[in-house]
Amino acid sequence: MSRETYQVPSMGTQNTFDAQGGGYASAMAIDSPSVVYLCGECSARVPLKRGDQIRCKDCGHRVLYKERTKRMVQFQAR
Repeated sequence: MSRETYQVPSMGTQNTFDAQGGGYASAMAIDSPSVVYLCGECSARVPLKRGDQIRCKDCGHRVLYKERTKRMVQFQAR
């Protein structure tokens, strides 16, 4: 049997080592799009980005629901 050494899969620019901060800088955290959620208490629209606190900015409630998609979803019946 031949032994092959394990190679770490390359992640591209998603996880790169930050020399100034001494940690990992994620490209997703810098320019990540915000996803809109609905507050379970006051029904306010709350845009959240990656790493934000899961909390309504109006009332402080912590139960948020993801909005339904606006595109058409169709299932094929058999």
